[in-house]
Amino acid sequence: MKVHSNIWNSIISKLPNPHFLQTYEWGQVKAKYGWSPLYGVWTDDGKFTVLKETDNWSLNADRCVAAALILKRQILRNGFAARLSILYSPKGPLLDWANESLRTRVLNDLQSFAKRQGTIFLKMDPDVVLGTGIPGSAEDFVDKNGQAAMKELKRRGWEYASDQIQFKNTVLIDLSLTEEEMLARMKQKTRYNIRLAEKKGAVLRVGTLGDFGYLYKMYAETSVRDGFVIRDEEYYRTVWTLFMNSGEPTCETLIAEVDGEPVAAIFVFYFAGRAYYVYGMSRAVHREKMPTYLLQWEAMKRAKAEGCTVYDLWGAPEVFDESDSMWGVYRFKEGLGGKVVRTLGAWDFAPNPLWYTLYSNVIPRVLDVMRSRGKSKTKRSLGGA
Repeated sequence: MKVHSNIWNSIISKLPNPHFLQTYEWGQVKAKYGWSPLYGVWTDDGKFTVLKETDNWSLNADRCVAAALILKRQILRNGFAARLSILYSPKGPLLDWANESLRTRVLNDLQSFAKRQGTIFLKMDPDVVLGTGIPGSAEDFVDKNGQAAMKELKRRGWEYASDQIQFKNTVLIDLSLTEEEMLARMKQKTRYNIRLAEKKGAVLRVGTLGDFGYLYKMYAETSVRDGFVIRDEEYYRTVWTLFMNSGEPTCETLIAEVDGEPVAAIFVFYFAGRAYYVYGMSRAVHREKMPTYLLQWEAMKRAKAEGCTVYDLWGAPEVFDESDSMWGVYRFKEGLGGKVVRTLGAWDFAPNPLWYTLYSNVIPRVLDVMRSRGKSKTKRSLGGA
């Protein structure tokens, strides 16, 4: 409902570190794939309220001091374990994590809520900064507030999750700088490749819903080439359509073409003054013309023009050396002149340790099988073996 969207997004946009994965629209995306979105709100009068779609949303955004989109999924629907569920708050809850009394209140309420829901675990991965820069480098900085939050989670019995849904670390680009300053922060090779792409005839345009078919095919080609798993076409069509039509938040795709032929593209999401580079794709042809560099530079300029102050490059290695599978991607992002930000990652609260242990032992095996099948399905869709 548009009214609910306006209310919820207004609430979270006023809280620290609002994220597009906490928006009403993201809850609606996940609702189409087996999750039930719940909307938790903490107000300055000491109340904690969890709202559903059917509830009366008479909320005053100015009185909200914390909030969390919580996704709920029932498992084992039949039989004795019918009430068991899992809960996940992507990039939430949103609050001032340095405020110890508020942090304590929110965690108390979340733990009580998880117990009442009969959940196996509640997972959360808020953007609580543990530090910036590469560990051990001259730029390494440890955030004391983030470290304090992590210590409290450990003391309460939360466990660092073996299943990290989102990237724990990322690279952020400061868009408050002038374009000349942003270019100056890039590595020389990156600036060269941007100019090369322009010189070699790479042309950019903003995509439309009519482009989606071949964009997905390009994404599938990229996933097979680079060895990562993607979802089915309808999932991404749902995400793009819903966000494109929402107004705020929103998303757009930038497409790079050479001689009228699409060769690379990126999807960028916008919310509350921040832009996110979430999906990237490219073909093997014309890679020497460096279209991906031009796409990122254009995305930075467009995000700045939209009033964004931060461009999130969506992901950095867990371990900052060549052993990490993301090292090559990170080197590309590093060249764009961003700052490494290390966050808390995903943590699980398990009211029932036995069920949590059973679930943790079984699900990774199931996911491995599903990923293998997903890769095979993607290859078949491209006509591969």
